[in-house]
Amino acid sequence: MTKDQSLTGPLTRRRALLAGAAAVGAAGAAGLFTTIAGEKPIRPAAPAAGPQAHRALKPSAYRLQPLTGYGPPRTAPRRPLVRRAPFLRVSGRGRTMVLTFDDGPDARYTPYILDILREYDVRAMFFVCGEMVADNKDLLARMADEGHVVGNHTWSHPLLTGLSRARIRAEMERTSDIVEAAYGDRPLWFRAPYGAWNRAAFQLGAELGMEPLAWTVDTLDWMAPGTRTIVDRVENGAAPGVVVLSHDAGGDRSQSVMALRSYLPQLLDAGYFVTVPEHKYA
Repeated sequence: MTKDQSLTGPLTRRRALLAGAAAVGAAGAAGLFTTIAGEKPIRPAAPAAGPQAHRALKPSAYRLQPLTGYGPPRTAPRRPLVRRAPFLRVSGRGRTMVLTFDDGPDARYTPYILDILREYDVRAMFFVCGEMVADNKDLLARMADEGHVVGNHTWSHPLLTGLSRARIRAEMERTSDIVEAAYGDRPLWFRAPYGAWNRAAFQLGAELGMEPLAWTVDTLDWMAPGTRTIVDRVENGAAPGVVVLSHDAGGDRSQSVMALRSYLPQLLDAGYFVTVPEHKYA
């Protein structure tokens, strides 16, 4: 009740009906003044001169009329820009870093990596190969449950620069399909195998709704250089915005697992915030 209403007493039946009619009229007008993407509101045309004839709807027909105009209009999702180079670093407040793991998931090593990340309440990115997902869909479901980001690393890990445009699309699209089925969402990031990018990869990645992400620090763990060497490479390369590349499949990755258990708590103790990047265009 407004201040004026409180001074004049309760509404009469006639005034209540008039107020209700005014509210319905205002709601109908609001639906006609919708603004679209910055354009000026479209005002309704003035009624034609002379009496307006209307055919009354039967009560049952009226109840069956759909209600429209509620909620914002649906728009197609924006595609990312076609990049000429992948992202090498991420932006964020403070000492933010990102840990990424390629080529998996692998039932021998990925669960241990997930266990360590969960122990320290850290999120990471996993760039997966579709053929590996096919045999380990449960691991992608776990990644989704624990807040990790899954990226597209093609189906069979080929060298993209030696493939036709149609083959590159097939490698990417097939992987996005199986990731969506196992993880729950299509990937929003992709990484070229071997870091070998070309224009077709950037174009097709953008068409599939993905941004390209490379890395800043390469642990070279695929060469099995020793746990201490991997740890040193991460700690020496640590800096705000750094993206660390490791692997959780493609060979014996026990050194990668042991190295993570060593350097992750040290990064956290040093004040680094290990997280996943935001997806800017979505």
